[in-house]
Amino acid sequence: MMCNVVAAEVWTHNMRVACMVYVTERLTGGPVEDVEKLARIKEQLSQVLKGDGDSKSGKTDFSMSLTHTERRLHQMMFADRDYEGLDHSNLRCADEKGNSNITVYNCEEKGYSVVSVKCRDRPKLLFDTVCTLTDMQYVVFHASADSDGNYAFQEYYIRHMDGCTLNSESERQRVIKCLEAAISRRVSEGLRLELCTKDRVGLLSDVTRVFRENGLSVTRADVSTRGDKAVNVFYVTDASGNPVDMKVVDAIRKEIGLTILQVNDISHYASSKVQETSKPRFSFRDIISHSEKVLYNWGLMKSSPESL
Repeated sequence: MMCNVVAAEVWTHNMRVACMVYVTERLTGGPVEDVEKLARIKEQLSQVLKGDGDSKSGKTDFSMSLTHTERRLHQMMFADRDYEGLDHSNLRCADEKGNSNITVYNCEEKGYSVVSVKCRDRPKLLFDTVCTLTDMQYVVFHASADSDGNYAFQEYYIRHMDGCTLNSESERQRVIKCLEAAISRRVSEGLRLELCTKDRVGLLSDVTRVFRENGLSVTRADVSTRGDKAVNVFYVTDASGNPVDMKVVDAIRKEIGLTILQVNDISHYASSKVQETSKPRFSFRDIISHSEKVLYNWGLMKSSPESL
């Protein structure tokens, strides 16, 4: 369609894929403004995304405005209900692999629902959980975040936007499923391949064609252009989702260029077992209770905290 991809980010999760692709007109280097061309692009992409025997159809939308890529990817996955039918026996963050442990209960005396999260720590974890609670129309009134070794601990005191707490078990389970999905979406599976070379039109198409012809499947990608350089990161498995044969990777590197495509294997991070810790956890409930006791002792509260 005579377009050039200048940046892209792709997530896969629970047999669904979401991607944000930034394109320009190949000839002008500017945005695609031809309405008829956009309609043709959307029609052809719909056919590509349809897949075989897919009960859910693919969706394509265009935007000329600035968008926070990762926030939008979360919203797309959430709207696609990628949290449904999640196989917890094969969840990307299983206890020995950093699996999430999420509980939701009501703190009746304070009028909040409390969401507690324990999982493998990683960058942007707080962003992912807060975005999900916000997209689900919850308001965070108090929160605490802590880490101990490789584990992260988060606690949120939330209510609906109308001020109500989570009053049904089904609603609490939905929050748990959605947070589990948000945590595992960004967990990268597979071998990390890093590409850096002079940018040119069609580079991404050529690289992904080589991957496809050698039986590789991309589970996550981050494509960017910095000046005249293309800086791309791909996480790949074989077509069945298993680890890649390094002989295949060597052959691909020779075809693309040994200095252009580098290997950075992080699979040991995903599979390493994390030991439990016994460090006391910080909780916002402790602060609230302590603050109320101080206020009572100073004569600023009429009733003692224990009577509330």
